[in-house]
Amino acid sequence: MAIELKQYLDSEGLRQWHQLVDSAQHIVIIGHHGPDGDAMGSSLGLCHLFRSLGKTDVQVVMPSLFPDFLKWLPGASDVLLYEYRRAATKTVLAKCDLLMCLDFNSLGRLEELAGPVGYCQAPRILIDHHLDPEPIAELVISDPPASSTSEIVFDLIWQLGYFPALTRDAAACIYCGMMTDTGGFTYNSSRPEIYFIISQLLTKGIDKDKIYRAVYNNYSESRMRLLGYILNEKMEYFPQRHASIFTLTKEEMTRFSFKKGDAEGIVNMPLQIQGTRLSISLREDTEKPLIRVSLRSVDDFPCNKMAEQFFNGGGHLNASGGSLKMTIEQARQQALKALEAYKDLLSDTPAK
Repeated sequence: MAIELKQYLDSEGLRQWHQLVDSAQHIVIIGHHGPDGDAMGSSLGLCHLFRSLGKTDVQVVMPSLFPDFLKWLPGASDVLLYEYRRAATKTVLAKCDLLMCLDFNSLGRLEELAGPVGYCQAPRILIDHHLDPEPIAELVISDPPASSTSEIVFDLIWQLGYFPALTRDAAACIYCGMMTDTGGFTYNSSRPEIYFIISQLLTKGIDKDKIYRAVYNNYSESRMRLLGYILNEKMEYFPQRHASIFTLTKEEMTRFSFKKGDAEGIVNMPLQIQGTRLSISLREDTEKPLIRVSLRSVDDFPCNKMAEQFFNGGGHLNASGGSLKMTIEQARQQALKALEAYKDLLSDTPAK
């Protein structure tokens, strides 16, 4: 069986890409607020690629700080963080002649950076895998079934003939983005194309095992104790619903010396319970008066529909999120309502 990667650009798309990219001298690449491995990996991967193609002024901008376990990414120390350097970010945006929007489908995902980006007059290319992208760019490359935006970036590199210019640093970033957005290739990752891409990235000399350890084996002692506390003290399990809910308050995070990224992946842990189909995490935001909601599921349970209906959010079939402007207990009651509303899907066909 021959593996064929997706061709995202038709003849008009290719014309637009080259028109926008080839002439650009000052490129800014932006990811979403609260950048995760895919936002960072796809953005930095594309940044390294552009530089290897001779683009000398390429700047990655993120609205807010990224987790410590992503600081090893090549180029991460050069990322411009809007929450700390607002004036510098606005200067870069005023100068840029091409804005690359990666891993978000609307300006709202940028939160406070949405205004400055909205005022930016540079043409835009959007590359994303979330549902229902808004028309915020001249060229929109969107594929919700893709495992990650990093996968789409690789497919574009392949189609455009840029693969020979792909450096080891770029390959490491793209691999990290694909790995983190699939939970270490444990969900949304059963298509053979994904493993063909991995095989090609390995030819660039990346150490995928080292990348895994850098991301998943790089937590503090306090984070490990937080994990144990959540599983032992906070997780509520509902056997008839094959689902779990856990809450986390600011006080509890302070108790365990919480750092940005310490909650990463914990929502997946209850899915290890036999038969579990859904896990819901409810966490007080450390900076804003709202509750951050994360949902993870297995098989065909629609996290995205539940997130949209009950948590002002959305996302992918098995991994979604949202937020609620209420107390943590009110959020818990909202989650219980969601379980009740979806009881037929949760109860009748438990995971095997």
